[in-house]
Order: sequence, then structure tokens, then C-alpha cells
Amino acid sequence: MTRPPVSASSKLQNRLSGACWLWPILLIALGLLLAVSPAAAHEIRPAALELTEKADGTVAVIWKQPVLSGRKLRMRPVLPAQCAPPDQTQQEFTGTATIESWQTACRLDRGEVRIEGLEQTLTDVFVRLNFADRREQTRVLRPASTAFSLDAQTSDSPASAYLRIGAEHMLFGWDHLLFVLGLLLLTPVRRIFWVVTAFTAGHSLTLAITALGLFRLPSGPVELLIALSIFFLAVEVVRKRSGKTSLTIRQPWIVAAAFGLLHGLGFAGALADIGLPKGQEIWALLLFNLGVEIGQILFVATILVGYWLIGRLPVDRQIWLTRPALYLVGSLGAYYTLTRILV
Repeated sequence: MTRPPVSASSKLQNRLSGACWLWPILLIALGLLLAVSPAAAHEIRPAALELTEKADGTVAVIWKQPVLSGRKLRMRPVLPAQCAPPDQTQQEFTGTATIESWQTACRLDRGEVRIEGLEQTLTDVFVRLNFADRREQTRVLRPASTAFSLDAQTSDSPASAYLRIGAEHMLFGWDHLLFVLGLLLLTPVRRIFWVVTAFTAGHSLTLAITALGLFRLPSGPVELLIALSIFFLAVEVVRKRSGKTSLTIRQPWIVAAAFGLLHGLGFAGALADIGLPKGQEIWALLLFNLGVEIGQILFVATILVGYWLIGRLPVDRQIWLTRPALYLVGSLGAYYTLTRILV
């Protein structure tokens, strides 16, 4: 008895079905690898260097450097050769950054200011120069441009750099991405726009209030609550898949807006230690928030395109996309919650 011919499509489906158990394992392994990396679940925070020239021939230096997972980035400012090394420095730890200050005999009229080690990071450094004659200059140093000459009279607009910082903050902030992924798993496709909009409205409100100095919470409790929000969404997705219902399942936009208020406090952490540029506070804040939205839109669009592409293949989207994504959100949400309780 001859066997009926097997089509190429059937062969592909059989091979994919036979390997489907590998997909969740590989995705979870990738997530755990990201979780144990030094920058996991932390946004890219900028550093700040402020140099204030005084009439007596000295310069006051304030160096604010972000701390990720309890570690300082390996960066340090290198001042012009005519600046004497400091006798002593004062250090302060804010929980998310270290602030080092000192005074040195120096003039800001020539030479080069450089950030050593910046090229090995993903962050930016905002530099403010306050001259003795009341002139001000601002510079933005990046991994690809780690120094500038004091002889040049040009000045950057730091506000424009906040657009990039906002986008990086979203795209490299794994806890924020996991929450948005949880929203996508919980929400029917036809309602995704409204749910994501509710999340945007929530975090934009608290971001503005916090960044303008009207309200602030310690970073530790905020990060713990953000981790709990991720785990909460994973639990609600499991309840929905089990046929159960709740206010979150029926009206996901409510929890999106509510937890958006919380995530806005986390977004504001990227601005808290460097502040907003003087005279450009509103403009910089708007650009930062726009950057966050650009990053969020790119992430949501990528997930939806991936969902559509997998749907074009002869495979089960539940097995190849939805279930691994749920495992990822739940496991990392639990991991981040435990680590932020214990640390």
C-alpha cells in the first residue's frame, strides 16, 4: 500500500510542531539571561557634569553618575591639563546615583573636557559650564563623542537630547517593556490602541508632575511596585485563559491608566538626578515624553507585526508566541519582584 504524498506545507508544519517545545525554553532562557545582566530592568540614565568658574581662579565641579544594580558605571571626568588634581572630594549616594564634588585651581579658557570610559556605555553626559563672567554653555557628550574643546564657543541645546534619552529609557527599560507586553497579552487586538493610550496618559501625567519637582517618591518602593505590576498582569492573563473574569480583564484600560501613573514615576527617575535644563524645562520634558512614546510605539508595532507574521505560518500562535510571552512576563515579573524585595 503506497503512502499519500506529503506536501511541503505539511512537512514544514510537522517540523515546526515537533520543535515547538524548544521555543518557550529558549525565550525564557533569553529572558533570564537579560535579567541577570547588570543593566537589566533599569533604564538608561544620563550622567551630568557641572563646572562653575569662580572669580578667585577656582572651578567647582559636580559629577553625577548613575548607579545600575548597585554598581557605578566606569566613567570619570578628565579636566584640562591646567586644572590641578583635587586634594579631596565629597561623595553622596542618592540611591540611583552618586554625586561627587570638589574644587580645583583652574580656568575654563582652553583645553579639553573628556569623559573617560563613556565610549563603553550606552548613556549620555550632560555638561554645564558656568563661567565667571556669567556666560553659560551646555554640551551633550555621547559614547561616539566623548570630549569637547573649551576653545570652541558653540553650545549644544540639551533639550534636543532628551528625545533620545526618552526613547532609550523605554527601549532599554525591560520592566516597562514587560508591562506593555503584558497589556498586549491581556487586551483584544481591536482594543489595543485605547489601552496603550490609557497607559500613555497615566505615565505622562506623573512624569510631568515628578520631573517638575511637584511630587516625588523614593526609587526603591517605585521599582518594587513596578515589578509587582508586571507579575499582576501575568496572573490576570492566566485567569483570562482559564475562562475567569475580573475588572482588569473586562476593562484593561483602567489598570493600564492606574499602573501608568506608577510607571511615570519610574520614567521620571531618568531625569531626577540631572534635572531639566534651565529655561527649557517644558520643552525638554515634552521631548523626553515624546521619546518614550516613540520607543513604546516601536515596541508595540514590532510585537503586532511578529504576531501577524507567525499567523501566516502553519503553526499555532498560542504555542509559538502567546504562551512563551506569558511565561516570560510571569517569570521575569516574579524575578524582579523578589530581587527588589531582597536587595
